[in-house]
Formats: sequence, C-alpha cells, structure tokens
Amino acid sequence: MTRIVGIVQARMGSSRLPGKVLRPLAGRSVLGRVVRAAADGGVLADLVVATSTDAVDDAVAAECGRLGVACHRGPVDDVLDRFVGALDAHPGDAVMRFTADCPLLDPEIVRLVADVYRAVPGLDYASTSIARTLPRGLDVEIIRADTLRTLHRIATDHHRVHVTSYAYTHPELFRVLGVTLTPDRSALRLTLDTEQDWALVRAVTDHFGDVSVPLAKLADWLAGQPALCALNAAVRQKRLEES
Repeated sequence: MTRIVGIVQARMGSSRLPGKVLRPLAGRSVLGRVVRAAADGGVLADLVVATSTDAVDDAVAAECGRLGVACHRGPVDDVLDRFVGALDAHPGDAVMRFTADCPLLDPEIVRLVADVYRAVPGLDYASTSIARTLPRGLDVEIIRADTLRTLHRIATDHHRVHVTSYAYTHPELFRVLGVTLTPDRSALRLTLDTEQDWALVRAVTDHFGDVSVPLAKLADWLAGQPALCALNAAVRQKRLEES
C-alpha cells in the first residue's frame, strides 16, 4: 500500500487576510478544521503542518501543539523547500498537499483522490484542479514523493511558492492526471482569502456547526442562498505568477 503523507501549508502572513488560518469557526480554528478533514479522509499514514520559521508563525506552531499534529518549520517564501523538509522528517511514498485556507475541505474528496492515485500505477501527480469542476477551496492534489524531490531540484520562481505547479504546467515531463467530479460546481468559491470569503464561510459554519459537510449537501444548501453566494462571487483569484 502506498504510504501517503499529508502536508498542510499554513502561515499567519497573508496579503489579503492576515492571520486567517487561526480565525475561529464554530469553536475550532480554520487550521484545525483543515487538519481534521484531511485526517478524516482515512488515507493518510502521517500528517504534518508546514509553517515558516518567521516569529509570527510561532502561533501556528503553538496551535499544532494544541491540535496534537506534527509541525515542521522552514523558509517563508520557498514553500517547496518547506514541503521537502517536512517530507524528510515524515517519509512517505506520496504527498497530499493541503492549504490551511480551505476550512470546508471534504474528507470524501480526500479519500477519492487517494483511491484514484493508488489505482493508476506510475502517476507523478493527480489533482482535481486541472480541469476544475469543484468549488475553489475543496480541491485535493497528490504528488509522488520522488517527483516532489525532482521539483525541488529544478523548479524556480513562483513554482517554489506553489509547490506542485511545475509538474502540472509541464505535462510533457510528468505523468499528470486530472480528476473531475460532476456536476460542475466550479462557480462556487469556498476558499478563504478575503473578508468576503470569510463572511460566506462563517455563514456556512454558523448553519452546519463544527462538522465537515459533504460537498453535495453543502452545494444543495447554498443553492437556496443566492445572496450568500453573491458575497464573494466577484473576488478575483490571484494568478499563478502572483505570490
């Protein structure tokens, strides 16, 4: 069985919403919700939070201690190096990458992507975001450990911030698979990057409480909340080249 290590990248610095990863949602931090959802997928042999060595991220390390999850600290801007350091400390055959600004992560999708990866021999990378049908904020990706180490040797510039982007933008070099789920719900924005996003996410957790909500159930509820969905509909996602 492929040993999968989950790595959650988290830090307090954010140009649009500083400190977002430790904001409280229904009695649990945003980071705590991501950690729980990743673990509840039931496919990870190990789970570690990768934060930076910056003093402001002492708070993230402290939260990891409270959550009982391992913490690895590395460079602020070279997130790829941070991931490889976490992998060195927590070895595995593949890495599932999570970001701590996705508090509505669905454990069922985590499990599905792991199952797909394990079912296709020789994959370097698989992700739900190559041909997007999921809401932004629910994507899951997995990369072979040896491929991650290859990226560490060859990737430059913004690819070191986005960790896996060199692989999926160079499909001629790597065996890449897109995982799509129907129906297409990509118009929904369920990530946490702005105050508008925060208003929507907080409304969701106020309604459902401290649980991970399956995407179908959440999407059905949001279909009856057009004013809520409109809160962050105009938010522009940063381009890949933007840090």
